[in-house]
Amino acid sequence: MKTNSAATPKTSPEGLLRGIRKWDLVAVAINGIIGAGIFGLPAKVYALIGTYSLIAFVACAIVVTLIILCFAEVGSRFDETGGPYLYAREAFGPTVGFEVGWLSWLARLTAFAANCNLMVSYLAFFWPGASAPLQRAIIITVVVISLAAINFIGVRQAAIASDFFTIGKLIPLLIFVAAGLFFLRPNAYAFGPRPSAGAFSQSVLLLIFAFTGFEMAAIPAGEVRDPRRNLPRALLIATGVVATTYILVQIVCVGTLPQLASSTKPLADAAQNFMGTAGAAIISAGAIISIAGNLNILVLSGSRLPFAFAEQKQLPQLVARIHRRFLTPHVAIAITASAMLILTLKSSFVAALTISAIARLVTYAVTCAALPVLRRRTGVPAAMFRVRGGPIIAVAALILAVWLLANSTLREAYQAGIAALVGLVIYFAYRTYRTRAS
Repeated sequence: MKTNSAATPKTSPEGLLRGIRKWDLVAVAINGIIGAGIFGLPAKVYALIGTYSLIAFVACAIVVTLIILCFAEVGSRFDETGGPYLYAREAFGPTVGFEVGWLSWLARLTAFAANCNLMVSYLAFFWPGASAPLQRAIIITVVVISLAAINFIGVRQAAIASDFFTIGKLIPLLIFVAAGLFFLRPNAYAFGPRPSAGAFSQSVLLLIFAFTGFEMAAIPAGEVRDPRRNLPRALLIATGVVATTYILVQIVCVGTLPQLASSTKPLADAAQNFMGTAGAAIISAGAIISIAGNLNILVLSGSRLPFAFAEQKQLPQLVARIHRRFLTPHVAIAITASAMLILTLKSSFVAALTISAIARLVTYAVTCAALPVLRRRTGVPAAMFRVRGGPIIAVAALILAVWLLANSTLREAYQAGIAALVGLVIYFAYRTYRTRAS
């Protein structure tokens, strides 16, 4: 295992440029979390439990913070590329590590396909013909090629794009909140009968997925300046920004949109109520920018996983090649972007989500379990960020992840199981090939 001193050099041991700075990393985390979910979930949660949805947002933020604290401590031990793949490999060995990394890579691909298709749907607000088959294919192809090119020419360019998208997605949401607070109806916040435990749990479960994606900030650690110090800070700052924004958005939606429970685009409908057509346009544009920023981070983090596999000789060394001029893993970027393009063109928004949810939950569970394991392990770098009551928090977060997995459908479990099996076949096939070739 490669480690750096506290004074992290400008390049990583793998030869990657450390071009992601502290606030860039915060933007990466925010972009990883805020995608399309917040533009639709306020209505779905309100339909389940009404005004108690405000409490559900707070509860969900607390729950996710437990998982993020585990990521913050475990991530503060390492400065290499890989994130959850690296943590699982160090804590539980190469086989578990590869499987976690493989599922994480598939989660990036499926999330990209789902969100890119959804972005085309939002684009239809301004250009109705965008959803036609030919135009859809052209838009998706241009988006994938453009994001791959940004990531290919340099990690600084990818980080700058992330900064731009973060500002671009937060401004419409802040406008929505700032304007909406003047139009709140106090009687809208009356609490009715308590919802059932099942309905409240289902609401929190829905919201969990609006808070996921933070782990993408951990994957490109080999391109982050002083990642062992900056990653924990970035994760916690991003969580605070996202949680505050989400709660304020729900407050405005509840207070300004009487038909919130039946709305399919709650933020746009609420904005139209108090800002007119211009408000709906601002929110629709914000959704497009928000999704685009999320797609950029999916390419950045997704392409670094096969690179990390190859660095550990779990894939051919060709995949670990770094471009001499741009210092980016150009082969891994090309492979990941190509897979994203094919999957996006062949799937719909809903169909692409089936593997992503379970894959992320497995990643969270393994990382939480790694915290107490690495605390007892000798020969690993000391944690630069240590959580008080870490093992207790890890167990609580692990129980949460298992509970969420237990709420997955049989179809999701079946498809995720097939995907995991394919990963094991690839892992053992390549290991057998290397053994015979040596």
